[in-house]
Amino acid sequence: MDSLRVTEIFYSLQGESSLVGLPTVFIRLTGCPLRCGYCDTAYAFNGGTRRSLPEIYAHVSRYNTRFVTVTGGEPLAQSGCHKLMALLLEHAYTVSLETSGALDVSQVDSRVIKVMDLKTPSSGEMEKNRYQNIEHLMEQDQVKFVIGDDDDYAWSKAIINQYDLAKRCQILFSPVTAQQNPTELAEKILQDQLPVRFQIQLHKFLWQNAQGK
Repeated sequence: MDSLRVTEIFYSLQGESSLVGLPTVFIRLTGCPLRCGYCDTAYAFNGGTRRSLPEIYAHVSRYNTRFVTVTGGEPLAQSGCHKLMALLLEHAYTVSLETSGALDVSQVDSRVIKVMDLKTPSSGEMEKNRYQNIEHLMEQDQVKFVIGDDDDYAWSKAIINQYDLAKRCQILFSPVTAQQNPTELAEKILQDQLPVRFQIQLHKFLWQNAQGK
């Protein structure tokens, strides 16, 4: 029977992306090949519990919502992630996938909303970006830039222009907590008239933690 190593499954408000604020079930898979300097979910790098797909689905179905986010770690590091998302789609869930952008997204079901990071210089993992993934993004998908300083901001603007991202998908700018002043980032976006969505991690504002509750 297919199974995945799972760090946690929990119910909270979506804190980011175009679905922000919606009650959502989060499935956090274990493991990640990256070690970003600003990572707030290092507890998902190792450990976890091996759970079957029916067991995961049974847990998800306890909650009265049609929104599920598969996250990590890096969920695509486990090949069974695709079967999990297919199962959720079969049961009419709106499924979003939070991925680092370092692994191939070409096989992700087109019905899944991909929220893909492009790692900025301050992450320390910029060289892991898989730019070929951009070709597989659609209008519903989102590219997220986590901004820690002026260099990150300038780099992100250049990438948006180089790949003409605004015509391909939605773009998210998110400040690194306790590092990038969010007001200053918002003002830069307005000054430069960037075609991006500014976001602050709602769950951290409400509950002061990475998980959401």
